[in-house]
Amino acid sequence: MLNTEQLMAAHQANVDTLFGLTTKAFEGVEQFVALNLQVAKAGMSEAADHAKASLSVKDAQELLALQASLLQPAAEKAAAYSRHLYEIAAGTGAEVTKIAEGKLAESQKSFMAVVDSAVKNAPAGSENAVALVKSAVAAANNALESVTKAAKQAQEVAEANFQAINTSAVKATQAATTKARR
Repeated sequence: MLNTEQLMAAHQANVDTLFGLTTKAFEGVEQFVALNLQVAKAGMSEAADHAKASLSVKDAQELLALQASLLQPAAEKAAAYSRHLYEIAAGTGAEVTKIAEGKLAESQKSFMAVVDSAVKNAPAGSENAVALVKSAVAAANNALESVTKAAKQAQEVAEANFQAINTSAVKATQAATTKARR
């Protein structure tokens, strides 16, 4: 049985975990805001440069060449922004997952301690019920491990797909730019 001190310690641990998760989430938001400010500043500067360059063209051919020369760097910057955004989200998600997995392992350990304590204090003749409880706990732990592994594999596949799409988008833009210049 849990006493008052154990309950208070468990509640304190949960509050600490909540604040730890909140802190990690805010760090991710801060990184996202910093990235967007950096992109906005660079975008304003580039827009001014592009406007000046557009005003200095002498004919339609030169304007088309200027536009074609701006297309590829814009696509590469968009791809870089996507990568940075994904890295922020993935990093924040990894930190949250790490904290959650640690808390889950701790909870499982505490639960097993309660089960073991109950087993030691179980009345004679309850061996079958105790075995059933231990079997159910082991099955639940195995199922949780399987789900965790599947989630990690899905995340790895999603990351690989994101990188492939990002790379192919940049290559397609480079090909279109090369074709437009001809």
